[in-house]
Amino acid sequence: MAQSEQNLANHAKFDPAFHGFLFVGSLVMLVASIVHMVQYPTWWSALGIFAALWLIVLMFKVRLYAMKVQDRVIRLEERLRLQTLLPEPLRARASELNEGQLIALRFASDSEIPGLVEKTLAGNLDRKAIKESVKNWRADNWRV
Repeated sequence: MAQSEQNLANHAKFDPAFHGFLFVGSLVMLVASIVHMVQYPTWWSALGIFAALWLIVLMFKVRLYAMKVQDRVIRLEERLRLQTLLPEPLRARASELNEGQLIALRFASDSEIPGLVEKTLAGNLDRKAIKESVKNWRADNWRV
């Protein structure tokens, strides 16, 4: 199956294994354990509810930890990228960009980075506004 070109409308990643199997499966387990607890109220049934909730929290925490590590790597990559692409006056101000702004800037093409950084610093644009301002989308297909 050919992958379509990434843009603002389709850049969010849907992972069938996580969003489908794990998420839906954990909800089914939770509902089943609640039903079992109602029908057979024992400590073991309560433990089933606890186990289902424990697995849901674990699943989301593992995903959030992976995304946070990836955000740190993206932040480093973008700072290095900005050092090579920005003219000196903007390069000196690149440290003023916050994590969300750096992560959003990864989608901007090299040619539009200086203008977009200047616009971001002048207007304190948030992540969404930066992504909406990108004209030549630079795909990030490696996101977790």
